[in-house]
Amino acid sequence: MPPIPGSGLAKGLAVTLRTMTRKTVTAQYPDAQPELPPRSRGVIGLFEENCTVCMLCARECPDWCIYIDSHKETSPPAAPGGRERSRNVLDRFAIDFSLCMYCGICIEVCPFDALFWSPEFEYAETDIHELTHERDKLREWMWTVPEPPALDPGAEEPKEIAAARKAADKLAAQRAQEQREQQERNQADEKGGTP
Repeated sequence: MPPIPGSGLAKGLAVTLRTMTRKTVTAQYPDAQPELPPRSRGVIGLFEENCTVCMLCARECPDWCIYIDSHKETSPPAAPGGRERSRNVLDRFAIDFSLCMYCGICIEVCPFDALFWSPEFEYAETDIHELTHERDKLREWMWTVPEPPALDPGAEEPKEIAAARKAADKLAAQRAQEQREQQERNQADEKGGTP
């Protein structure tokens, strides 16, 4: 059966009329803050203590918006006859958010968990040059990073934690055995005999 002329227009007007009679759900943004998902992508925070200046984030960034400068420091040997150790020291870590496309590759490739997503998104500036956040500013964003989600209670325990727990239980059992033996020796000494 051929369609009735104007039926598409009638359907469209019906949708419009239905929508007009419903209550609006517009959020008045500056007055009412939006409810963001817990791990939403806003700005990137830097946990400087974990950064080893491996440069993986800067190399993998498709926009080349991460700038890292460093120098090497040599520390004396820990023991006589040992060799000197050298390590990279971070001088500058900056992210240009006017170039960043928020893909998250830098966060994923960081092997030492030095970069994190923060849900903060209100960092607009009047000058584009101020969108380059240096390490001090990136460190400030770390305070806004939410805690990671809790582990699934039914999930298998990670191997590392299981091994650490096993070692701790073994050490606790060893100490308990030593304490029992010490108590038995003390009791024997009090009675004047030897075990």
